[in-house]
Amino acid sequence: MAMELNTPILVGVGQVVERLEDAGYRGLSAVELAAAAARRACDDALSLAALAPSIDLVAGIRQFEISFPMAQAPLGRSNNFPRSVAQRIGARPDHAILEVTGGQGPQHLLSEVAESIAGGKIRVALLVGSEAISSVRNFAGRDEKPDWTEHVEGQLEDRGYGMQGLSTHYQRSHGLTAAAQGYALCENARRSRLGLSREAYARQMGELFAPFTTIAAQNPYAAAPEAHSAGDLVSVTARNRMISEPYPRLLVSRDQVNQAAALLMTSVGVARELGIPESQWIYLHGYADLRERSLIERADLGRSPAAVAACRSALDAADVDIGQVRYLDFYSCFPIAVSNVADGLGIAHDDPRGLTVTGGLPYFGGAGNNYSMHATASMVEKLRADPGSFGLVGANGGLMSKYSAGVFSTRPAAWKRCDSSALQASLDAAAAPPTLFQADGQARIETYTLVYDKGEPKHAIVIGRMDGSGERFFAMSADQDIETIGAMLAADALGKPIAVRSFAFGNRFAFSEQRLSALFPPRPRTLRGDYEFCKVERRGRVLEITINRPEVRNALSPPANLEVEEIFDAFFADPELWIAILTGAGTEAFCTGNDLRWQASGKPSFIPKQGFAGLTSRLERNKPVIAAVNGYAMGGGFETALACDLLVADTQAQFALPEVKVGLFAGAGGIVRLPRNVPRKIAVELLLTGRRMGVDEARSHGLVNRVADAGKALDAARELAAEILEASPVAVQCTLQALAEADRHASQIDGARARSAVVDRLTTSEDMMEGVVAFTQKRKPQWTGR
Repeated sequence: MAMELNTPILVGVGQVVERLEDAGYRGLSAVELAAAAARRACDDALSLAALAPSIDLVAGIRQFEISFPMAQAPLGRSNNFPRSVAQRIGARPDHAILEVTGGQGPQHLLSEVAESIAGGKIRVALLVGSEAISSVRNFAGRDEKPDWTEHVEGQLEDRGYGMQGLSTHYQRSHGLTAAAQGYALCENARRSRLGLSREAYARQMGELFAPFTTIAAQNPYAAAPEAHSAGDLVSVTARNRMISEPYPRLLVSRDQVNQAAALLMTSVGVARELGIPESQWIYLHGYADLRERSLIERADLGRSPAAVAACRSALDAADVDIGQVRYLDFYSCFPIAVSNVADGLGIAHDDPRGLTVTGGLPYFGGAGNNYSMHATASMVEKLRADPGSFGLVGANGGLMSKYSAGVFSTRPAAWKRCDSSALQASLDAAAAPPTLFQADGQARIETYTLVYDKGEPKHAIVIGRMDGSGERFFAMSADQDIETIGAMLAADALGKPIAVRSFAFGNRFAFSEQRLSALFPPRPRTLRGDYEFCKVERRGRVLEITINRPEVRNALSPPANLEVEEIFDAFFADPELWIAILTGAGTEAFCTGNDLRWQASGKPSFIPKQGFAGLTSRLERNKPVIAAVNGYAMGGGFETALACDLLVADTQAQFALPEVKVGLFAGAGGIVRLPRNVPRKIAVELLLTGRRMGVDEARSHGLVNRVADAGKALDAARELAAEILEASPVAVQCTLQALAEADRHASQIDGARARSAVVDRLTTSEDMMEGVVAFTQKRKPQWTGR
């Protein structure tokens, strides 16, 4: 058939592997491996000399060491990976791209580049990716090691990490920091749906992956070319230790590889112009790119409808059904990534066609984000050897979060652009189970995993459903909770009842309330004699709380934050205390927010359930708290001051919410409270610039009640407290409660008409009666607070 000259085609493929045990091992960098694969792709199409000058786009897949915030490159890296590769092969592309994180990247880029070629924007494109993780680890402990740092000038479209939706704060705070843990949760959810025992399901996983190992053993580019039986794959041994139940090591994607792959793409017209033989041409018949909702929002935790829909959509675009496809490669980082798509497409796990053309990620090698480029390169070789046949490549990213699929053939096909937006909208509109972030009460385990460290179970992660409401939540077992872990080892935990309780650091579960109470004894709501991070003093009815960390400008680490919360819990529970004053030690700072040294240490960071300093999210507040601001009130410190009922500051006080300057925002109430305390445009300016506001400006906006001389904020706060103590504590408390209720009404009339239970408390209080009697007797009231 006559083809349009702008029809995109895949014309060259190249793969490279370097094993530590190989006789010719040279310890090549990721750039050097990629360049070797690029040369092979050009030579596969025609020749490097003939094609390199014509390449006008190089698109690179991110290595793992540049795929995550704060990831490390121990041996150094290129600042412009695509152009480093281009430089080595003599190409001078007009444009360079570094794709987002995720295993879907190679197929997504291929589809995107095909569209650009069809639109006449690109003539010849090189797609390339590589990993040298095995070499990095090999050199890590040596005194002499290579320096792979490169600085290359030139344009780069760096698309960033693209992590949104792949890893949520909620997941990370409950131990889901590695792919194996998330996939294990999905795997056990699938097992629950199928009603299989742990032993039966293990056999099924082994039988699924055993044929993969046979293919890998025959693949010259495989990182671990060794065949295994189904039993060997799932038998836990010293060599095949458990990683995260139900996965022993041999079922887990192998990332310790030195591998690279490259694809060369152009149009029919340019291929003819350059003299690339038609025997090398591969057509993209159909493709699709879809996203799955976040893990906890999926209706069935053991399924990813988006992955199945992407494959079906690509097949529909190609006008072929799955039975007509002779070669398959489904992304295989873990068994469920394959079984999910196979189940959805109606493919038996022992389909004679096989479910991989490479050998799969645990055996061929999980070359970082670049595995599917290897799959496409292998697929091209299969299709060229079997002209007219079809091949389907499925590429997966995240926790089955992003899926790209492509259907290929040597059979010519008119170009058609595939748009997945309508299908994506349909997936996004599907109902999602309600999510609960702070879980307290009785529940059942929907799915779980036991996380291992050096072959020993370390802790458990569950996704549960609350009894009654059905709300879904993440939870972990407590540290060193041998009893709970032992119970989960002894018997299948799926569907078992549990008790769950929320804390500042996340939800924790056990199999009984008694066990939870033993692990987390209730904290007495009384003041202690001494504290580690604060000084506390009772002055009659007033509690003075001083954050005592002047060496870090009274910044709060998580332990310090919890201590302040504990003190406020005791204050609000003590009927003998009527007012609290919060200040900071020294004259330099009230509080400068989060302790960044703690955060930089990598230790767990969290904010108390009652908010920063135990105040910014506290609902039950019926006693006045006065902020005595001496010096800097920055970030969480300013948000704490805003959360106080009254604010006294000295002349040296400065206020700021500088979070935007470090890539954050004022999430501890600053965004909510500041526009309600100062004019909105001033609030927006402060929030978006992070600039400091002096005490005079703060006072001019009504943010500060009183200004004291330098170093005298606490004295002024004591004077204000003394004035409040002249009033009835019950009336003061009722006033605060009524103010809180009034804030919930948008209309002043509605607020004024609203009936409040506060009135009943006030009119039946001893203080009200005492106030009336004292007034008639012309004497000073003797308040009791009752």
